[in-house]
Amino acid sequence: MSPTLHDEIREVVKEYPEPRSAIIPALRLAQERHGGWLPDEAFRQVAEALDVTPAYCVSIASFYDMFHTEPVGRHLVEVCTNVSCAVSGAQRVVEAFERELGVHAGETTEDGNVTLRTVECLGGCGWATVVAVDNRHHLRVQAGDVGGIVKELGE
Repeated sequence: MSPTLHDEIREVVKEYPEPRSAIIPALRLAQERHGGWLPDEAFRQVAEALDVTPAYCVSIASFYDMFHTEPVGRHLVEVCTNVSCAVSGAQRVVEAFERELGVHAGETTEDGNVTLRTVECLGGCGWATVVAVDNRHHLRVQAGDVGGIVKELGE
């Protein structure tokens, strides 16, 4: 018998001084179990396991870029638009992805294959513009590189 999400979260809680301190790993587990995003049911499950409110869970999840409160595609493309990336051409990179994928940032392709997002920071300011594809970072991306990145998604 496989453990339930509640059981998995309760195991994680043992590593923390108080249950609510386990909110980040609990949300991560819930997101994994719910196909890469956090529907209302996931917030209720996490809240019950941590003895907090679903609203508290939503407040944490909505703060961090790594949590998704809407369904995402099979592939997730995130373009950093923070200051270093912005001055290195992040907006041109975003626009190139929009053209190549046929969606705007914040949307998923019609076939559900790719979600395009802009994010505040991917931690690579010295290698701007940074693009994360399924959590794999591409460094020094320019608009001309986007076609090749998109092609890799189809392979």
